[in-house]
Amino acid sequence: MLNWQAAGQAVVHHPLFSVGLTLIAFQMATWLYAKTRKLWCQPFLVAMTLVISVLLLCQIPYEEYRQNNWLLTIWLGPTTVALAIPLYLNLSRIRQLFKPIMLTLVIGGAVTSALVFILGWLFGTSHSLLMTLAPKSATSPIAMLVAENLGGVAALAAVFVLLTGVLGAMMGPWLLNKFQVHNPAARGMALGLTAHAVGTAQALHEGEECGAFAAMAMSLMGVLTAVALPVAVALLS
Repeated sequence: MLNWQAAGQAVVHHPLFSVGLTLIAFQMATWLYAKTRKLWCQPFLVAMTLVISVLLLCQIPYEEYRQNNWLLTIWLGPTTVALAIPLYLNLSRIRQLFKPIMLTLVIGGAVTSALVFILGWLFGTSHSLLMTLAPKSATSPIAMLVAENLGGVAALAAVFVLLTGVLGAMMGPWLLNKFQVHNPAARGMALGLTAHAVGTAQALHEGEECGAFAAMAMSLMGVLTAVALPVAVALLS
């Protein structure tokens, strides 16, 4: 019995176990979403739930899981750069809609940040929490850096970014369908602006053009957040 336990522990703590767990969870989540197309079956949410459940069941610390997944982590950079491929393929379309894109970016970014400050003021949110929430629509690295520089909590900012992305990817397509927004460029811009990387992944499921505009919106929103948000906070202060 002890030998079986030792063998089981050796398997679950092997680096390839974490890699396999991540890949299998992602494939299962993608398959489930393709079959059901339900809001609560969003691939990122399902995969995250499966991974967390297995880690808790096997008593694998998160630090160990993260360290064992270095093989997948190093591909995050090339994967992000690969988003330039759909952008290049849709470059003529982007040039055609350049003015609406920039207008949507400025208005959408301003409204997203303004709502955080307004709701925070109405509910009496502390300055630290407000600065943590403000960059929630940017990607995690940018949001964490901006939040920390503004006096927020970087680790908590990453949590809010994650929640924003998941909820945006879940509710975004439903809301866009509800308001009869079927244009791929418009849907991609909306998902990229509000739900960053998770929204972009969702947009890529809908089509190449939608994914291209989501990737562009995510990138531009990150730049706008990093540059304009600190200036806006300084002016408001």
